[in-house]
Parts: sequence; C-alpha cells; structure tokens
Amino acid sequence: MWLLDTVVISELRKRTPDPNVVAWLSSAPEKSLFLSVVTISEIQRGIALQRNKDASFAERLQYWLDEMMRNYGDRVLPVTPEIACRWGELTARVGHDGADVVIAATALQHGLSVVTRNDRHFSPFSVPIFNPYDYNIAK
Repeated sequence: MWLLDTVVISELRKRTPDPNVVAWLSSAPEKSLFLSVVTISEIQRGIALQRNKDASFAERLQYWLDEMMRNYGDRVLPVTPEIACRWGELTARVGHDGADVVIAATALQHGLSVVTRNDRHFSPFSVPIFNPYDYNIAK
C-alpha cells in the first residue's frame, strides 16, 4: 500500500511525465494508492499562486485537482488526532514541521510506504520509501 507524495502525483501533470513513474503507477493496483490531504493543500496552494499569473492554466489545474479528488475519493487520507500526535512526535525529533512530516506521520499511522523522489525528506522518519523514478520499466 502506497502514499503518493506531491512530487509524484504532480509528475502526471507534466507535458512529458517521467516514463518510470507512469509505468509504476500503471502497474500498481488503484486501490493500493492513497493521497494525504496535505498533498491536496500543496496543489491547491500552487493553483492559488497561478491565478494572477495565468488564470487559464490555474483553471485547468483546478479541474485536474477536482477530478483527482473524485477519483481517489475515500483514498484521500485526513489528518486524524492520531496522525496529529505522530506528527508532533516527529517534529520534535527533526526540528521542523513541514508538509513532508505530516505525510510521513500519515504513512506511519496507516502502515503505508511513501512514494516520492525526495528520499532524503522522508529518511529521518523511519518510514518505508519507494522512488518510482528509479523503477525499471523492463520489470
């Protein structure tokens, strides 16, 4: 079971997404893929920042995000009180409280592996990590 980091889900919006990421996501059972509400908030922040720069692009991104939230449905994981407590413990250990810490706490609480390109962001948390950018398409 997998918790997709923002960098991985955003890869799919690129004009030419990484073929390894596309291949891995295509091979994973849909029901095994989860998102954190934190990923939703990071993407929404990007959309909000784009509105004044390129309203048309922001509108397309909003449509994509809305579709993604519908597709993931109950596989978008909220921050529960238990996750908040884990997050607090992890922030005390590493000394910062960024979005990746909440994603790590969510993965730990649900027994998920974090799917990310940013291995070093998650390595301090002893959470299982998988980098799909290194996925061998020939497998």
